[in-house]
Amino acid sequence: MLSSRIKHLRTAHSLSQVELAKALNVSKQSVSNWENDNIQPSIEMLIKIAALFHVSTDYLLGLDNREYLLISGLTTEQRTHIQLIINDIIKNGTAD
Repeated sequence: MLSSRIKHLRTAHSLSQVELAKALNVSKQSVSNWENDNIQPSIEMLIKIAALFHVSTDYLLGLDNREYLLISGLTTEQRTHIQLIINDIIKNGTAD
């Protein structure tokens, strides 16, 4: 689960393994090994990965499947617009 979540988040953010490795100050081989389930990142690295992608460590570990949108810095009006869009998508049955 962890390996697929790391790869999914990396690709969803349009990062190469090299770019992710640089952001986390590790080797490209470390990222490759995590994604291929050869090794697991340390607890400290798990926390760094979660912080980088704005997800919980529980999400990375597959203990929580909820996904979140980062809305920090948005105005109340902007957050209200986003909530209305989400409500409309849910109401019309087009949400996954």
